[in-house]
Amino acid sequence: MSDKRLLIVDDEADFGDFIRRVATDLGYEVLATTTGSDFQKSYAGFQPTLVILDMVIPDIDGNELLLWLLAQGYTAELIITTGFNPDYAREAKILAEFKGMKKVTIMVKPVSLARLRSTLGS
Repeated sequence: MSDKRLLIVDDEADFGDFIRRVATDLGYEVLATTTGSDFQKSYAGFQPTLVILDMVIPDIDGNELLLWLLAQGYTAELIITTGFNPDYAREAKILAEFKGMKKVTIMVKPVSLARLRSTLGS
């Protein structure tokens, strides 16, 4: 199992695929999911070292999924994405950091290739 494992949840499959391709080129093992329930089912077996969490997905609110992730004991790096109001992502970032996540980054869609590479490479 790779030391760099990225688990993505984003209901926009094309965006998840874009992230997957870039992250794979940077040495990540990547699993992309499009629903919160698939993300939850995949989490334990995949053991991500980095999570990309879209705040607006149809089946589970991003904050609910964030709280679930925290309840699993996840404290590694988190990237929060949103194509909607960035305030929603900033509030989630504050919650994640308050609950002990090491590093939380926000990416507002659309995300450039350079920005994604920079964020994943840091």
